[in-house]
Amino acid sequence: MNKKIQTDSVNHLFDAILCLETREECYDFFEDLCTVNELLSISQRYEVASMLKSHKTYLEIAEKTGASTATISRVNRSLNYGNDGYDLVLKRLKERQTDNP
Repeated sequence: MNKKIQTDSVNHLFDAILCLETREECYDFFEDLCTVNELLSISQRYEVASMLKSHKTYLEIAEKTGASTATISRVNRSLNYGNDGYDLVLKRLKERQTDNP
């Protein structure tokens, strides 16, 4: 974990996110918290990570998501050298889908 981002403010934000219970609550909170472009950028990076984990090519990812090769490369670097946050979430979502077909 990056100590530079571990602050009381970030902890409060994460606590707030963890208390959300439904997708609708997430929409309400994140629409208030982020600009439309910020939210779309975050969701795009998550989609890129998912596609990279599914062994899609940069070209396929760029065509489907509209992400630049720089963004795809940055996400790929996080997947390979980051804190495994993407892996954790993608694994948990896959487990949930398996448990609730």
